[in-house]
Amino acid sequence: MIFILAVVGILGVSASGPIMAATMAPALTIALWRNVFGAVVLGPPALMGNAGAFKSLNRDELKYTMIAATALALHFACFVTSVKLTSVAAATALVCLQAAWIALYQWIRGRRPSRPVMLGLGAALLGVVVITGFDMGLSRQALLGDVLAILGGALAAIYTLAGARTRRTLSTSVYSSICYALCSLILLALCLLFRQPLINIPAEAWWGIVAVTVASQLFGHTIFNYLLATISPLVVSMMILVEIPGAALLAGVFLGQSLPAGIYAGLGLILAGLAVVIVRQGRSGIQQ
Repeated sequence: MIFILAVVGILGVSASGPIMAATMAPALTIALWRNVFGAVVLGPPALMGNAGAFKSLNRDELKYTMIAATALALHFACFVTSVKLTSVAAATALVCLQAAWIALYQWIRGRRPSRPVMLGLGAALLGVVVITGFDMGLSRQALLGDVLAILGGALAAIYTLAGARTRRTLSTSVYSSICYALCSLILLALCLLFRQPLINIPAEAWWGIVAVTVASQLFGHTIFNYLLATISPLVVSMMILVEIPGAALLAGVFLGQSLPAGIYAGLGLILAGLAVVIVRQGRSGIQQ
């Protein structure tokens, strides 16, 4: 069952980059409505099925859900913008560095990584240098997209770690609906702050927003929120790594995005390096 859910979740998040890149709406607007729709779909059933859980939220649950929601809102703001500035493949690979950020967090907490983990982090970092180096030669816009994707990966790590903490006591539906609702409020504030349109977007853009909501928000993020209760954040991050080749393939087929061979080399370095980090961290028994 876990394997089937993981596959569905991976397919969902793999489709998000290409869909959002093709959706003719501002990044913050897309991010806002995918969370609003996610909260609307998950909220009422969760409230009807477990109203007591909403009333009995304790301080820690509220704190870590708020941290997760804030990180998720800023992650979306960075990532959705990045796929519109650089290639989907590059943005996806760089945002998947969340596994490296989790390993760095554990290192800061005093859990010194092993030599293989250090080598894996080094390979992933080299991949970042390769990708950003090629994008620097393409345009400042592409380089800015790379920087936003890297920042989005760090924010995704915070979201994953905070979500794992909250999911110890909250059900998937309760946690996800609260998180998406809070995330929507933050993104609404950002839309108003940066004067982004809320509803005045092309009619076809709404189909893209609905598609990314179903594929990534409901069958991607929500499934991974469920899995966080039974497996570690690092293992979840390992699953998400498959998003890198998946998004690159979909962007190539449906968006016609072809990349220099050097960028594909950078994608491979990031994928291989992060795989080593996660596998070695998992063997050492570090889970949070």
